[in-house]
Amino acid sequence: MEFNGKLLKKLVDTYSPSGNEERIKDVITEEIKGLVDEIKVDALGNLIARKKGNGKKIMIAGHMDQIGLMITDIDDKGFLRFTNVGGISPHISLNQRVIFENGTVGIIHVEHIEDMSKMKLDKMFIDIGATNKDEAEKKVNIGDVCVYHTEYYENENRVMTKCLDDRVGCFIMIEALKKMQDTDNDVYMVFTVQEEVGLRGAKTSAYGINPDIGIAIDVTGTGDTPKARRMAVSLDKGTAIKVKDRSIMVHPKVKKLMADVAKENNIKHQFEVLEYGGTDSGAIHLTREGVPSGVISIPTRYIHSSSEVASKEDINNSIELLIKIIEKNIEL
Repeated sequence: MEFNGKLLKKLVDTYSPSGNEERIKDVITEEIKGLVDEIKVDALGNLIARKKGNGKKIMIAGHMDQIGLMITDIDDKGFLRFTNVGGISPHISLNQRVIFENGTVGIIHVEHIEDMSKMKLDKMFIDIGATNKDEAEKKVNIGDVCVYHTEYYENENRVMTKCLDDRVGCFIMIEALKKMQDTDNDVYMVFTVQEEVGLRGAKTSAYGINPDIGIAIDVTGTGDTPKARRMAVSLDKGTAIKVKDRSIMVHPKVKKLMADVAKENNIKHQFEVLEYGGTDSGAIHLTREGVPSGVISIPTRYIHSSSEVASKEDINNSIELLIKIIEKNIEL
C-alpha cells in the first residue's frame, strides 16, 4: 500500500487545538466529500460521516484536536504566561517554537531556577518578540491558544512530526474510506473534538449515534527505545490491538474480532497493554447501556512532544485492519 504522506502532512500542519477544531474539520470535510452518504456536524462540533448500511451500527472515532497552550496573562514587558490545554510537559516544551492561529510565532522559555527538575509550567513564559504589553496585545489576547510549531518530515520508514496524536487516526479513517469496498454495516466515521481535555466529543457523539460497536483509532506508546518503560509494543511490528489502558478494558469479543480479522487477512499486528492514558473508546464504551468497544492503536514514540515518530508500515497495517473490520459481517 502506497503511503499518502501528502495528506498526512496537510492534516498535521493544520492548526486545531482542543476547542478550536474548525480548521481541521474543514480540511477533513473536503477530503471525504463523495465518499459517504451524509456528513453532519453536531452541537459540540464533532464531524460525523455516515456510510449507510443495514448491518451493525459501527462507530469509528479519531480525534481532530491537538494539545496546546492557552494564554493567561501578559506582563508589562510583553512576555506571555500560559496554562496547558491537554497533556503538556514543561521539560519537553522548553525552548520549543509555538504558533498562534493568526500566525504569530513565539519561543517557550523559563525563569531562572537552580534546580531544573523543579521546572513547572507556571515558571515558564512565551517570548513573541514584543517590547511591551501594548505591542504584545496587538498580536495575542488572553485565552488565545498556540501549538508546537515544527516541520513535517518523513523518510522511507518513518514519519516525524507534531500531533500524530491524533491526526494519524484521522488520516487512517480518511484513507480507509477511500480504499474500502461496499459493506452491509452502518458505518459512522466520527472525527471527534476535545479528546485531549476529557474525551468530550466522543461522549456526546456516541450518545447520539448509539452504536452496536465502537472502535477508536489513536496512538499508543512504545517500549523500544533505550531504557524505555517496559512495554511489549514496538515500531515496525504492526498495528496494535488494544487490550487495556486506564480508560477501558477492551471487550473480549471486540478484541477477538480484531485479532481474527488480522489473522485472516495476514495483517501484521501486536497486542497493547497501556498502563497510562486513554482514548475515545473510554467514553464510547460507557454510553447509555454500554457499547462493546476496542481500539486500533498506532505505535508512536515521544507522544505529546513536538516530534512524534511512527512507522509507515504500522500506519498502513492499521488502515488495512480498519477496512477489513468495516467490510466484515460482524456478529457479537
